[in-house]
Amino acid sequence: MLSRVANSIYWINRYIERAENYARFMSVNFNLALDLPPSVNQQWEPLLIATADNYLFHEYYQEPTRDNVLEFMTFDKRNPNSIISCLGNARENARTVRETISKDMWEHLNQFYLKVRDSAPEVEWNLNRMQSFFTEIKAGVQLFYGIIDATITRNEAWHFGRLGRFLERADKTSRFLDVKYFTLLPEADGVGSTLDLMIWTAVLKSVSAYNMYRQQYPSLTPACIVEFLILDKLFPRAVEHSIRQAELSLYEIGGNVITSGFTNPAEKKLSKLRSEIEFTESADIFKIGLHQYLDQFQTRNNEIGEAIFETYFDLKPVES
Repeated sequence: MLSRVANSIYWINRYIERAENYARFMSVNFNLALDLPPSVNQQWEPLLIATADNYLFHEYYQEPTRDNVLEFMTFDKRNPNSIISCLGNARENARTVRETISKDMWEHLNQFYLKVRDSAPEVEWNLNRMQSFFTEIKAGVQLFYGIIDATITRNEAWHFGRLGRFLERADKTSRFLDVKYFTLLPEADGVGSTLDLMIWTAVLKSVSAYNMYRQQYPSLTPACIVEFLILDKLFPRAVEHSIRQAELSLYEIGGNVITSGFTNPAEKKLSKLRSEIEFTESADIFKIGLHQYLDQFQTRNNEIGEAIFETYFDLKPVES
């Protein structure tokens, strides 16, 4: 497979996953808005900080109000991570590799992008309209993944797509937990309060994890929520599950068996991170500090992305 084609397929999936997760990020605060008491103000800046978009945001906007943050993270093309930018980039990558992907994939992605582009509101949307819009984004992405699973041969292209999707998902799940860290409570002794648990519950709901969590744990506690979203091997949006799936696809691409050990720097970095997460307990995470642990994970996840680029996409011509 050409490195250019592999790179495009990898990034189609990363961009699509990012678009869905940005819709989920904003659902965090919408879920909170339904539960928080009237005396507590909604906070939107934590979304910008957790996604590392805050510096760019302040270049174009004065205050992190609800409308400004929603515009910046949804429809502002100056933000390369906004939903419209991600869908546009995914569509452009798909256009360049139409001979490799299925016709159904291209048609859905093209229609999906045009629908979102034409949905940009001329006037302020109310809460219900915004919520339904983000639900439509999530449904459109999940339909796209269903089309991939139903129409794509399980070859290198499919594995490059899965690799991009699960690396992006692991990163964004860690950032959902970081939203909780950056959300300020009204009082210093708010930890463990009803309000604190509301915020934790909103994080679970935003990654569609609430029902699966309640089946597995009898009560809502920070330790159990962190354990579920980071260390669970079976929940599809958990960090450990996502990293494991990315690892499986990376070794399939290299034609290598995991039990035989790594054969390139990308495999080494990803396997090392997966093994460390696998032998971590929630107590270890809190001992380091949740934010510090997540920050270290995001840095290492980015390093894995760089190693994959250097191994498979940044190929230099062979000198004779």
